[in-house]
This record gives sequence, C-alpha cells and structure tokens, in this order.
Amino acid sequence: MTRCGFVAIIGAPNAGKSTLVNAMVGSKVTIVSRKVQTTRALVRGIAIVGDAQLVLVDTPGIFPPKRRLDRAMVTTAWGSAHDADIVCFLIDAKHGLDEEADAILGRLADVRQPQLLVLNKVDLVPKPELLTLSAAANERAPFAATFMISALNGDGIDDLKRFLAERAPEGPWHYPEDQISDAPMRSLAAEITREKLYDRLHQELPYQSTVETDVWKELKDGSVRIEQTIFVERESQRKIVLGKGGQTIKAIGADARREISTLIETAVHLFLFVKVREGWSDDPERYREMGLEFPRGG
Repeated sequence: MTRCGFVAIIGAPNAGKSTLVNAMVGSKVTIVSRKVQTTRALVRGIAIVGDAQLVLVDTPGIFPPKRRLDRAMVTTAWGSAHDADIVCFLIDAKHGLDEEADAILGRLADVRQPQLLVLNKVDLVPKPELLTLSAAANERAPFAATFMISALNGDGIDDLKRFLAERAPEGPWHYPEDQISDAPMRSLAAEITREKLYDRLHQELPYQSTVETDVWKELKDGSVRIEQTIFVERESQRKIVLGKGGQTIKAIGADARREISTLIETAVHLFLFVKVREGWSDDPERYREMGLEFPRGG
C-alpha cells in the first residue's frame, strides 16, 4: 500500500524553510536567500521515503504584513497549513520564540491538522537552550513530536522524513516517481535568476522586483535558449540591476545560467532584460502568475 502526504512547512521569514525543503528533496527546488520574504507562492518539493511520497509545501514566511503583496503571501502560507495533512512549524533556534514565532504559535490553535515542532540551526545553539526552547513551545501548543535539525548540514533530516512518511495517509502517489517539484521549469529558471539578483544586490534592491521567463526554446544541438525579463518598479532600480557598463546584470546572468544548466543537464543560452513596470505589486495579473490570491483593499 502506497502513502502520499502533503506537508506544509511554516515559520517566520528566514527560519530556513526553503533550505529544509531542498534538503528533504535532495535537490534544489526552491530559492534560498538572505533577503527575507523571497519565497512568494507555494513551492512544492517531492520526496520519496520507501512506499511514501511526501509533497513538501514551502510557504512564504509569516510576518505582520504591511503591503498588499505581504498580505497575499501570509494568507497563502496559512491557507497551505489548513490544506495540508500535517504541518511542520519551523523555528530558527538562534532566534527562539521571538515576536514573529510567538505570533505564529498563537494562531496554530486554529489549525486542525497534526503539527510537528522543528527546531532548525541547532548546531549553533547550546543544548540546554534548545531543551528550554522546546519545552516552552510545547507548553503553548500540542505538538505531536519535536525534531532538532540543521537544514544546512542535513542533521536530523532523515529522522524527520521517516516520521512524516509513517504518518502520510494511505493512497496513490500524486506525482511520478522521478519528479522532484511541481513547478514548471520556466518558473524554476525564473526563480533561480531572482535568487542570483538578490545575492548580488542584497542591500540595494527592494524585494518587490520579479523575474519572468518569456522564451524557452530547445535548439537543434540540444541546448536551450532562455529569455527572461527582470521587472523593477523604478528607473533608479533598473540602473542598479544593470550596473556600470552592464557588469552587474552580466554577473547575475552568468550565475543563473550555470545553475539552470546544472538543473536541466544541458547547455543554456540565457538572455536577461530589465524593464520598469511601475506598480506591478498592485497588478492582479502578476499575483495570478505567482499563484497568489490578489487581496482587495489598499
């Protein structure tokens, strides 16, 4: 009998959700950045453990929303928790039960699904502090189990996967055995370029920038031509992305091309363009493209 379970990974921004999903899948399916709120839509990574298929939902970080895009992302994250078979609440052990983690704990009572407490980055925190943190969180919510992991170096990942696999509902797999994500390659390639954009321009660029794949053409020699547009909200941001003499965008393109090429296992010809699209974060069409529901109101 096969099993298939949807697992929502929720937590504050930069708790390590994307790193955890990539570690559990064993391949990169979602972008990782120092910049908070880089995961926007729901990204599903797929891991196989014995006869069980785990569909791991990487959600946007939950935080007090200020803008429309923020509200859409937080609504999406809670929606995934209510739709999943099991919920993993990820806490950055270095930050402990800070204001954001505490606020999420307060709302977990509204989620009917079984919940696990997952303390991340435990290699950076003394054991007595971890035990105190675990006890404090478990007093606040009825967690089915607690796991201590390091998503970055892989500690504790196998134990967490085994536990989730044992509790996945019986039923057919939703995806083929060799599929590691439900994101189309065009979307994944755009996300990789967005990650490289943030890596290069961590301080200078607001996270409202976005990337879209316009052309994906397989050539006769087996290579792929990809054209992407980076959208920013102001001309001053466009100049930052281009850099002096186009050096910045050239470096972003080189980094993205290498990673996309590794992902699809063929040569890639990547062409990047930068355009100003004022107010894109207030455009319902952009939200639909990202898989987000457009929040009404200001």
